[in-house]
Amino acid sequence: MSAVIQASGAGAPQLPTRERRKQPLRACVQSALEIYFQDLDGHDAGDVYDMVIGQVEQAMLESVMQHSRSNQTRAAEVLGINRSTLRKKLKLYGLL
Repeated sequence: MSAVIQASGAGAPQLPTRERRKQPLRACVQSALEIYFQDLDGHDAGDVYDMVIGQVEQAMLESVMQHSRSNQTRAAEVLGINRSTLRKKLKLYGLL
């Protein structure tokens, strides 16, 4: 499942709507990057790795925390990381 963001008529973004996709997350990321590079319109790209990892990691943390009902121990287990690493990442993204 993935979220699709659609702009409203006034140009202000709406909340994401959810739709079931048959393509894997990898394909969604590749598609988003293709659009990103097209939108650069000849300008140089920079720090793409950090941008993508930050966006994906933050979304993943938000989803897992919601799924675990903010139980950090359970969220860390779901993610396969230790609780202190989870807390560090939550603080990094302002989710704590």
